[in-house]
Amino acid sequence: MQFKNPELLYALLLLLIPIIVHLFQLRRFQKVDFTNVVFLKSVTIQTRKSSQLKKWLTLITRLLLLTAVIISFAQPYFSKDDSFKLDSETVIYLDNSFSMQAKGNQGELLKRAVQDILESNYNDEKVTFFTNNSTLKNSSSKTIQNDLLQLAYSSNQLDYNAAILKGKALFSKDNSTRKNLILISDFQQLQQGIEIQSDSSINTNLIQLKPVNTNNVSIDSLYVSKINSSNIELTVSLDGSPESLENLPVSLFNGENLVAKSAVSSTSLNSTTFSIPNNVKMNGKITIDDASLQFDNTLFFNINERSKINVLTINEASDNFLKRIFTDDEFDLQSVQANQLNFNDISKQNLIILNELVSIPVSLSNALQNFTNNGGDVLIIPAIKANINSYNQCLSGIGNATLSNETIADKNITSINYSHPVFNAVFDKQVSNFQYPIVHNYYNINAPESAILSFEDNKPFLVQTANTFVFAASLNAENSNFIDSPLIVPTIYNIGRQSLKLPKLYYNIGEENSFDVNTIMQQDAILKLKFDAVEIIPQQQTLSNKVSVVTNETPETASTYAITNNNEVLEHISFNYNRSESNLRFQNLSSIQNATISNSLPELLTNIKSDTNINALWKWFVIFALIFLIIEMLILKYFK
Repeated sequence: MQFKNPELLYALLLLLIPIIVHLFQLRRFQKVDFTNVVFLKSVTIQTRKSSQLKKWLTLITRLLLLTAVIISFAQPYFSKDDSFKLDSETVIYLDNSFSMQAKGNQGELLKRAVQDILESNYNDEKVTFFTNNSTLKNSSSKTIQNDLLQLAYSSNQLDYNAAILKGKALFSKDNSTRKNLILISDFQQLQQGIEIQSDSSINTNLIQLKPVNTNNVSIDSLYVSKINSSNIELTVSLDGSPESLENLPVSLFNGENLVAKSAVSSTSLNSTTFSIPNNVKMNGKITIDDASLQFDNTLFFNINERSKINVLTINEASDNFLKRIFTDDEFDLQSVQANQLNFNDISKQNLIILNELVSIPVSLSNALQNFTNNGGDVLIIPAIKANINSYNQCLSGIGNATLSNETIADKNITSINYSHPVFNAVFDKQVSNFQYPIVHNYYNINAPESAILSFEDNKPFLVQTANTFVFAASLNAENSNFIDSPLIVPTIYNIGRQSLKLPKLYYNIGEENSFDVNTIMQQDAILKLKFDAVEIIPQQQTLSNKVSVVTNETPETASTYAITNNNEVLEHISFNYNRSESNLRFQNLSSIQNATISNSLPELLTNIKSDTNINALWKWFVIFALIFLIIEMLILKYFK
């Protein structure tokens, strides 16, 4: 037994006073003579004995009464902790990621965890709860009961080490409190393992909730596998065990209308295909039926009316190879001679190509600088024996590259920068034995950026600096066979496509996504993303002939959103949840150090409460004092 106020126990010394008074009291019995001495003597003896017993009983009850009162004021208690800590702090991380949709023995893991917390009698204690996307500080489970019951799943999953650091940061700086950090999760296997630093001031507890069934089927991805003049072939990739995928129905919707149904024909490919008309506009979704996780059973996508990319070529050489690449179905190509250029056409373009100009006039340099400042792209193909000073003057305003040292020598183009956006998803694998293109006359390019294509001596053949692409040599047939090589089409085509980032089939929520909307905005106008009652204003930059949009944390809900300008729908864009949580593989926590591992949340909560509970005994001593007071009154009244 311990005492909150042990110094009050010194008051027990005051009990000596009534004992001393009782032992040394001055009151004496007086003798009275009487005729019948024998009879009177026996009465006197009997009275003295009764009086002494009554006084001793009264003294004992009063001493016990005072003792009980003094001890009650000293506040005795029992505690499992050797050091007295009346206050405790509890921080609970509740993983509400999509993998917690999986069903355990008593239903969905997240909902069962919420129910266990509500039944743990944390009604009067202040507990801090935090999830992957919200924090509720110093709340009791009773006050936030509705918040816990309505807790939604989040597409953003905290790294477990980040969750531990965040949980520790939510504790107060008071070193006298007992701190308990509880992490409730299925602890899905992530790239980074869990590392818990030793901290004697915080008790870290990991609760791993395990699903009954770890076999989940998900829609992994969707892509255009084939396109021709009449049809587009969409391929749906699925993820799951061969047994689950066999004869699994897959549905294609346009809005709410069912367009087609298919099934996985070969479990080795884990995919199925749909064919739709080439000119169709579709706000589509792919669905499957799977009883495990629900978030990955639907994939939204959309096909907008294709916006053409405006390309202007300013020529002093043949542009036939450009006309073959920039076809009418995707590009609006305008070709002019340098001496016939209308400067008013420049602001309407997405990409401007300077095709072997001998010299770049100052007026054109100024127009190109204003064009690139408004988000436009420029591709420069230098001429043989070009005016390098005019080129460098132009490049100083639109990029960081410079040209120098025209060299007449044969040199092969041998290196491809596969990681550059121009060649993103162009090659299935890195190619090292392709037929190397050759140039006979070239310039040295000085640029801080890495090259897109390089010569055999690793000097750049094609570089990108800011919004400007620069070739190191003329591409005409007399100087190079590059326009006859397989590299010409993906290089020039993707530079053109990159000048206007049209929305993809879909994007993933939680990633940084960027796309362009081909529209001209009025002053102070903004684009919005709308879906039902949800309205989002994304990060955007208004340029002369397009709006560049970037999304990060928003939107939070997977669906197809309308891109609107003053309630006018311009086009649509689709967002889906990341599929990283679809694979139900979990970490083995047995090797985790500096933490308590448990599979039962109610058991852990009970143990923590019993460890931190203080069994106060002062009420019992108040009751004892009242009992002794009643005994004393009964002795005084009824003891004869």
